[in-house]
Amino acid sequence: MMKVVLLAGGLGTRLSEETEMKPKPMVEIGGKPILWHIMKHYAHHGFNEFVVALGYKGESIKKYFMEYHSLTGNMTVDLGNGQVSSWEKEEAWRIHLVDTGQQTLTGGRVRRLKPLLKDGTFMVTYGDGVSNVDLGSLLRFHREHGRAATLTSVRPPARFGGLQLDGQRVVKFKEKPQIGEGWINGGFLIFEPQIFKYLESDSDSLEANALERLADDGQLMAYPHDGFWQCMDTLRDRRALEAHWQDGKAPWKVWP
Repeated sequence: MMKVVLLAGGLGTRLSEETEMKPKPMVEIGGKPILWHIMKHYAHHGFNEFVVALGYKGESIKKYFMEYHSLTGNMTVDLGNGQVSSWEKEEAWRIHLVDTGQQTLTGGRVRRLKPLLKDGTFMVTYGDGVSNVDLGSLLRFHREHGRAATLTSVRPPARFGGLQLDGQRVVKFKEKPQIGEGWINGGFLIFEPQIFKYLESDSDSLEANALERLADDGQLMAYPHDGFWQCMDTLRDRRALEAHWQDGKAPWKVWP
């Protein structure tokens, strides 16, 4: 089964209001960590084996999944014999929780996971961004082009609304459109094992080192995604995602 790497070890300093006590992937949207939302997306498309690259406060992620079965859903506790049984089937996920270092950069984290990933194609994404990208279509695109790596290119939502003016009079107000600010790396990447030739140390950045070198070698493709994508860099981003969820209109919720 193809493995999905979730980069979950960063400090999350721009979201310090939430990350002083927990890592950013554990910040909740709708009562669930954003990491859970990302995993639900992958599982919906049939990818159920995850490798979580831990770093900053990684123990809280370990604890969450160790207690997931007992804290999720309904259960029966028999105090006579101490047996506990769950009423519901839990997520059919296999999760590898790997400490990749406190100060390790993104490329270094992937490099440390080589023993788990060296035998075949694998996926990678960041633990703080949600999207409705069609992962099956992304994988087909990657295989059709036969390169070492594919990233999902997205257009970020505008931070501010736009004004169209006639002199000093406002003609039109544009409320935060998804505008052409240029395509960026939105995560949701796919790699072949040859990626490890581009990663040499813990101080390697996946973006500045590996992806740039792959591009120079003609080995990096970009899968264009015009649908929803949002990272959670700031408290404002978290509030926007929470509002989507509470309205029942979360675009990244592709599962039933």
